[in-house]
Amino acid sequence: MWLKPEEVLLKNALKLWLMERSNDYFVLQRRRGYGEEGGGGLTEESFHLIDSLFIATGLLVGTLDSVLDSTAKVAPFRILHQTPDSQVYLSIACGANREEINKHWDWLEQNIMKTLSVFDSNEDITNFVQGKIRGLIAEEGKQSFAKEDDPEKFREALLKFEKYFGLPEQEKLVTYYSCSYWKGRVPCQGWLYLSTNFLSFYSFLLGSEIKLIISWDAISRLEKTSNVILTESIHVCSQGENHYFSMFLHINQTYLLMEQLANYAIRRLFDKETFDNDPILDDPLQITKRGLENRAHSEQFNAFFRLPKEETLKEVHECFLWVPFSHFNTHGKMCISENYICFASQDGNLCSVIIPLREVLAIDKTNDSSKSVIVSIKGKTAFRFSEVKEFEQLVSKLRLKCGAASTQYHDISTEVPISSDSVDPSDNTEVQSLTCQRECSKTVNTEALMTVFHPQNLETLNSKMLKEKMKEQSWNILFAECGRGVSMFRTKKTRDLVVRGIPETLRGELWMLFSGAVNDMAANPGYYAEVVEQSLGTCNLATEEIERDLRRSLPEHPAFQSDTGISALRRVLTAYAFRNPKIGYCQAMNILTSVLLLYAKEEEAFWLLVAVCERMLPDYFNRRIIGALVDQAVFEELIRDHLPQLTEHMTDMTFFSSVSLSWFLTLFISVLPIESAVNVVDCFFYDGIKAILQLGLAILDYNLDKLLACKDDAEAVTALNRFFDNVTNKDSPLPSSVQQGSNVSDEKSSHIRVDITDLIRESNEKYGNMRCEDIHSMRCRNRLYVIQTLEETTKQNVLRVVSQDVKLSLHELDELYVIFKHHDPSLPYLEQYQIDCQQFRVLYHLLSPWAHSANRDSLALWTFRLLDENSDCLINFKEFSSAIDIMYNGSFTEKLKLLFKLHIPPGKSLTVVWLVSVSYCYKCDLGYLFSAYTEVKSKDPSKCDELSKEELLYFSQLHVSKPAKEKEAESVKKSPEKGKGKVDIQAYLSQWQDELLKKEDNIKDLPRMNQSQFIQFSKTLYNLFHEDPDEESLYQAIAVVTSLLLRMEEVGRKLQSPQSSAKGFSSAVGASRGSSEGQTESHLEKEPSSLREDPQWSFAFEQILASLLNEPALVKFFEKPIDVKAKLENAKTSQLSSRTKM
Repeated sequence: MWLKPEEVLLKNALKLWLMERSNDYFVLQRRRGYGEEGGGGLTEESFHLIDSLFIATGLLVGTLDSVLDSTAKVAPFRILHQTPDSQVYLSIACGANREEINKHWDWLEQNIMKTLSVFDSNEDITNFVQGKIRGLIAEEGKQSFAKEDDPEKFREALLKFEKYFGLPEQEKLVTYYSCSYWKGRVPCQGWLYLSTNFLSFYSFLLGSEIKLIISWDAISRLEKTSNVILTESIHVCSQGENHYFSMFLHINQTYLLMEQLANYAIRRLFDKETFDNDPILDDPLQITKRGLENRAHSEQFNAFFRLPKEETLKEVHECFLWVPFSHFNTHGKMCISENYICFASQDGNLCSVIIPLREVLAIDKTNDSSKSVIVSIKGKTAFRFSEVKEFEQLVSKLRLKCGAASTQYHDISTEVPISSDSVDPSDNTEVQSLTCQRECSKTVNTEALMTVFHPQNLETLNSKMLKEKMKEQSWNILFAECGRGVSMFRTKKTRDLVVRGIPETLRGELWMLFSGAVNDMAANPGYYAEVVEQSLGTCNLATEEIERDLRRSLPEHPAFQSDTGISALRRVLTAYAFRNPKIGYCQAMNILTSVLLLYAKEEEAFWLLVAVCERMLPDYFNRRIIGALVDQAVFEELIRDHLPQLTEHMTDMTFFSSVSLSWFLTLFISVLPIESAVNVVDCFFYDGIKAILQLGLAILDYNLDKLLACKDDAEAVTALNRFFDNVTNKDSPLPSSVQQGSNVSDEKSSHIRVDITDLIRESNEKYGNMRCEDIHSMRCRNRLYVIQTLEETTKQNVLRVVSQDVKLSLHELDELYVIFKHHDPSLPYLEQYQIDCQQFRVLYHLLSPWAHSANRDSLALWTFRLLDENSDCLINFKEFSSAIDIMYNGSFTEKLKLLFKLHIPPGKSLTVVWLVSVSYCYKCDLGYLFSAYTEVKSKDPSKCDELSKEELLYFSQLHVSKPAKEKEAESVKKSPEKGKGKVDIQAYLSQWQDELLKKEDNIKDLPRMNQSQFIQFSKTLYNLFHEDPDEESLYQAIAVVTSLLLRMEEVGRKLQSPQSSAKGFSSAVGASRGSSEGQTESHLEKEPSSLREDPQWSFAFEQILASLLNEPALVKFFEKPIDVKAKLENAKTSQLSSRTKM
């Protein structure tokens, strides 16, 4: 490998390096201790002494190389450029072996040496060599290392990484760190390498080599820890083994990058589609340390300011923002993305602002020394950012951005002119989709349901209504100070007002604002109306489930006792299922959406649902509810930290998971009265999941004494339910007929009433110091554990069911399951419970002991066809493992029966067998396998006999299919997938359990094998025997068996008719005795043209079995043990290689 020329003092280097070749300008050296050989003429004692010295020297040098970050650590050879009359040399190349270094040496002699004689001065020679080497390096690495911070050092690290671990070339190294790995209580200094798929570590100390490779998707725990011995370390748990790494220079930076890589790997297991659509993550070569850090910053930026996921953080500037209502400059950071200018104060909670570029009218700069940037927006509002570095360039960039933004939104903003005294820029979003709403005005509601069913009557003001008006007045004062709409100042006062509860009339507007849904809606005018129109009349599993749950959504509320509310709920849920079929519809979405519709217009409710499902509660609403399980794990972690006495009392922490699942899925709407639950939703849209976690801790803390007194889980659940029944909202203006808390009579209830406002305020006071960054880190950490636990549970359930029906050991089944699940890296790992024909073919080639056969593709298809009993072109793990088990552990009879059944397809003749195979290939979308079956057909198509009427009729029936809708409906009823495109593993487990009750196929029930099938069966046996040590004896045995069978059939036929149709075939097989395989097959392949003479001729399985049992060589071949472990290891290695290529 060519190296960036660096000076080396040869005088000191001679202690560790030996010269092997040299000329006037270059020196080739070998590292001392590498490749040493003893000299001749030494006594035995001298030889042992020198050998010991060499060993000690090698160990010392290896240790130094491991601890120090030297190139020679992996390169025992190097080339130096020497400057005549100078002790200073330049290192220009290194090599891992003599072949590599000699190639560089030869290149120098052929391309450089002749040129150097032209130069007059030594300085010119050195400059020329340096320039040439740098040019070679630049040409070699301009694609691979251009994005790295230090391309030269990264090249050296990459060389070490490739040599140490031997991973496929496609594996992309992201970065590397010096650290210590703790082996027991002994720290081993070495190097940690982080690549796209693996965490790797290498250390070499005094002859002791440590090499560790851990797949990111096998990590179940990744966390920073500290104890008495280790002040700070990174703990990695993989497959039950614990690993500790410490002594990092920047442990936080290292940990965040490891967390990010592990999180991406684990998300790829269940959300491969997201990665396929991401141009960076989909291409491992684009993944760099700097790129991952930038991506993490962008994700944090989007989460904090609730911006669309597509936004990317471009620039960050430290500056001061003038806060007009407080009359001071607050210090913070201005963050700029493609479409937004955002500001957050240093403390984060003091002040924050979001300015969409679509709202910007002008950007100016001041001429004084304040270095100020002034951003003017619609509504006569301006923001002044001062002390901005390079503010002139920033103003130019922002003007360009705003020009692009104005062009993008020009058509929208000019539809309805904005008045000069407008104070609500968010009103623009109402007119952006005006045209589409007019077209669909008959189907889309333009008012919140609460304004329709509970209009406020100003004439009958009671105390609650007065308090509500006071709340509204407080918000109006805030709007006057901080502005109104998406660009308003968000301060501590804003949070305080949210905690008190948002007024009914402002709730929809502020939910849109705080959730960021207002930005989604502004960027997609008319989108909802279009989706509603497109989704009208669609019928699938999601719409069926939606219809079933419509009447269960807040059934006590008048809005959902009428067709108006039900229709709006149906449209929003159906539109979202149409927009995001990956989620479709999940239970709890109906409850949440019904509350959104009460306070927001229909289109706004849709975008609020989008914000919740796709940003604020990621991965909550799917079949596995992974996001909810992750947040429950975070909740348990917080309980251990904040309520340790409760943790000590509860023997099983899963109690909190079972109790709190509905809290997270429905944001407490399902457990609290509606008038109290909406206050929780207020806080959720402002603070995100932090609000739910805080409230959950406050509820457990409030009921701590009662929970500690409970003797079992049932008693604890009852105590919590009573508490929820007594949570009230004393300031709610809703009528008593709607309030759920009022249904509990004060007289009947001896429990103390708890006001929701007090409860939320208490949760903020006690647990409000939780940081969003810490919650994000806990989410990432627990996501690894949750997904690995889910998959491990599923695997154990599957193995428990399958193990009852196979002879493979549990360990072998475990290995087979992993291979089965990793069959296709392009699919989400957690959804791979079935494989199609193409995937089965690949696994068959990897695992089958018969895969060496010349017709292995044919055998793969026939095996798949046999296992695919319901003809849906998919087989599950139980079916797959049963076939593999017979091939490896089956008795002679079981293996023979499998081969026999493979050659008995639905057809009757050889031609029909071929046509059916081709038809099956195309049905399973495997037309490329067409050529694999041409060997079954006669080589000369002109000699093929015509199909009989009976066969033509049969083949025509193969293509008779039900109408698409009918077939789909039938498959939905029969399949555990239930039409979702996703597999319900529990349904499959149940199905497999039922199959255990089925009786094994009776041998007598097997159909007879006709002539064409028997010919192909014989050819398969010949192919299986190929390259076997007893190949010749096996050929002789099969020839004897076929001859015997045909003679038996000939005798039987003579008893019925004077002429035997088997005569020709008998003579062919008889002639094959003692002949080679090629001769035998030539006889067999000549026969199909005459098979139509007597289609009734056939063999029973008992006849073939009895004949084969008489040949010991055949019995020995099928009963000899086969090492399944070696096959499994080879298959895993092959899959690892293919996975890194992906």
